[in-house]
Amino acid sequence: MATRTVTIASSVGLHARPASMFVQAASDTGLDVEIGRPGEESVDATSILGVMALGAKHGEEVVLTAEGDGADEALDSLVALLSRDLDAE
Repeated sequence: MATRTVTIASSVGLHARPASMFVQAASDTGLDVEIGRPGEESVDATSILGVMALGAKHGEEVVLTAEGDGADEALDSLVALLSRDLDAE
């Protein structure tokens, strides 16, 4: 299982537009991807309701995990996405 930790860069956190963009990107990987706060239970990264329910705010760390062929590359692309201020784009 591949794992990455990333700090949320979007100024409103994972809410509305940034959450939607992240969920779409996670879905596009075709892998089982999960997201959660360190030490807490993770949620399905392809579920907009699950991701928004996390309430991850700007500057908070989240942990991404994925299983399957290409998991490392998929997580690298998701980390790059969350590392940008998606609200400003």
